[in-house]
Amino acid sequence: MISFRNDYSEGAHPSVLEAISKHNFETTCGYSMDPFCQQAADTVRALTACPDADVHFIVGGTLANTIVISAALRPWEGVIAATTGHINVHETGAIESSGHKVCSIKAPDGKLTPALVREVMRIHCDGKDEHMVLPRMVYISDATELGTIYTKSELAALHDVCREFGLYLFLDGARMPAALVAEGNDLDITDFGKYCDAFYIGGTKNGLLFGEAVVITNDALKPHFRNMIKQRGGMFAKGFLFGVQFCAYFKDGLWLDLARHAVSLAQRIAKAAEEKGYTLYAKSPTNQVFIVLSHEKIAELEQNFAFEAFGHVDDDHEAMRFVCSWATKEESVDALIASL
Repeated sequence: MISFRNDYSEGAHPSVLEAISKHNFETTCGYSMDPFCQQAADTVRALTACPDADVHFIVGGTLANTIVISAALRPWEGVIAATTGHINVHETGAIESSGHKVCSIKAPDGKLTPALVREVMRIHCDGKDEHMVLPRMVYISDATELGTIYTKSELAALHDVCREFGLYLFLDGARMPAALVAEGNDLDITDFGKYCDAFYIGGTKNGLLFGEAVVITNDALKPHFRNMIKQRGGMFAKGFLFGVQFCAYFKDGLWLDLARHAVSLAQRIAKAAEEKGYTLYAKSPTNQVFIVLSHEKIAELEQNFAFEAFGHVDDDHEAMRFVCSWATKEESVDALIASL
């Protein structure tokens, strides 16, 4: 069985495993207060051109989202997200269970716009009705759950509307590396530090065993953030493993090389699918491909390939998601294209 199910099923890139093995017997103080995490955090600050940012390492995306949002919001405040947003669909109500409402709104391509943010604020009376949840944060992801990416002008516009309404802008970067190397991207990693109050650089979905690097640029969100990490169960005792992995990840641009591999193979699939007459459910320039398939074709492909259903199209067709990773092989892509 050849898997295109996701981009985190394999273990870790050999360079990452080698680094872990090299430092396996070194003793540290734990909880990410070690020299490895300090070096990784300094690297993140340099990459993002945010010398005063706080950098924290969290094991995975759902926990990172929950901790950041819980730390930023008061009990009566909520977070704006696209209906397709990860916090709205695939986190089992993690945000709601922490006491904060997800104020979702339809975004056809998975991307929020200033107009959509203003519409949510209008519905919530611009935060002036004490009987309603007060939206205080905008949550976006890059790449989005539809594999689409934000442009610099779009991110800047969201930053401006957030300033207009006094909202924090938080970017889920679980697939940020794929977005940064995608065709048509004009964002640099420094732009996230410029326009966002908080964001994170994903590692779990790009060649690490686990780990997301949370970057906080807004001073108002920095105090006692580690208290929230601990309370939410995110204080990892063997924190040095984050630092060791991220140091290897950023060395010589490995993190972007891994993303380029995944994206280039996914785009081969997308191009071949269109050439063969298939419809793409979403136009993704990243490592996710969404192909509309008949039930018959799905059953045929499932004999040899693993992939996931994404959306219902009509009585005879479904949108299926195929994802390439840092470890996907050329011959696996060749086999899928031939089967299509």
